[in-house]
This record gives sequence, C-alpha cells and structure tokens, in this order.
Amino acid sequence: MKPSLLCSLALSASLLCTTAIADQFSNKAYSTAPKIEKPMIMTGYTDMDWARSVRDVTFTDLQGNSVSFADHKGKLLMVNLWATWCSPCLKEIPMMKKIAEANKDNPFAMIPISIDEHQELVEPFLEKYGFSPYDTWLDPNSDIEEIFPANIIPATIMFDARGNMIGFARGLLDWSDKDVQPYLEKMMQKYVVELLAEEDSE
Repeated sequence: MKPSLLCSLALSASLLCTTAIADQFSNKAYSTAPKIEKPMIMTGYTDMDWARSVRDVTFTDLQGNSVSFADHKGKLLMVNLWATWCSPCLKEIPMMKKIAEANKDNPFAMIPISIDEHQELVEPFLEKYGFSPYDTWLDPNSDIEEIFPANIIPATIMFDARGNMIGFARGLLDWSDKDVQPYLEKMMQKYVVELLAEEDSE
C-alpha cells in the first residue's frame, strides 16, 4: 500500500474518532464551575467544564443480569474500563478495589467494565491474579463506545448523581495516592450532596 494512501486512511480514522468523541460530549447538562482544586497526582484527570448527559446503555454482570449506570443514580459513579490483555490494568485493579472498599458507606459506586470480546476469559483472569471477588460488568459488544471511546485503557469515567458525565482519565493513574480520597470526597459533596439538594429545592 502506498504511503500516501496509508496517510489518508490514518487521517480519515483520526477524523472519525474526533467526530465521535465530539458527538459523545455534545449534550451539555450544566456548567461544572466552580472547579474543585485537583491534587497534583490527578493531573491526568480531565474535569469537564460542562457535565454531559449520556445515552442509556445496558451491560451484563458476571451472573448474566442486565445492568446499567441508571442503577447507581444518586451516587458519584466511577466507571473503570479494563481488559484481560491490558498490562497497566493489573496495577489499577487493586487500586479500584481499595477505592470501592474505602467508600462503601459513602454515596459512591465504583463499577469496573471489562471490554474483552471473549467474556469467558474474565473470571479465570481475575482468579489467576487474586482479584476475585471483583464485581465487574461485561461489554463484549463494545456498547461503552456509545458513551466514551475505549481505544485507550485503562480509562476511568466519572458521573454525577443524575448520571451526567463530569470527567475522565485515559491511561494509568496512581489512584492509591493519599490525595485521591479527599478529592473524591469533595466530588461527592459537589456532585451528589449539593446537586441533589439543588434538585430538591427546584
């Protein structure tokens, strides 16, 4: 294949990806100002200027039940995309487990979603590396792409108590840093407590 044709194909793919991302982030719900000051460790996290409404997408849990983000409205929702073939995910999964445990009594939910096409590999992988139990959801048909591009993982997406997307991180972050939990608690205050109080007063 000629280099010029390769370049054209790469450019077309890039434009399609950019258009898809722009479309996914186009539904403005409300301005997120004023911003919560991010700790240095969270520089890889994008705190969106506008909360965005997202499509209602259905996934499957390990028991075969149909599940969706709507099941966790009223909480700060942290969605972590991972796969069995993703080596950085081996580092991030234990951090996700600790975050979920630390916030089990808070208005917070952490949902891992495996983007593996072959979902039969997921549970053996979790057992092999000592991650079980890990209540991951499955997405063999890449339905998450209706909400967020999954071409880079691990990736983490944050949603407010109403189910609007408020931020994301693409790539590995050190979620175990001591400054992460206080930041999450500030997010819960802003995007759960204050948001729901505002909703009740309307």
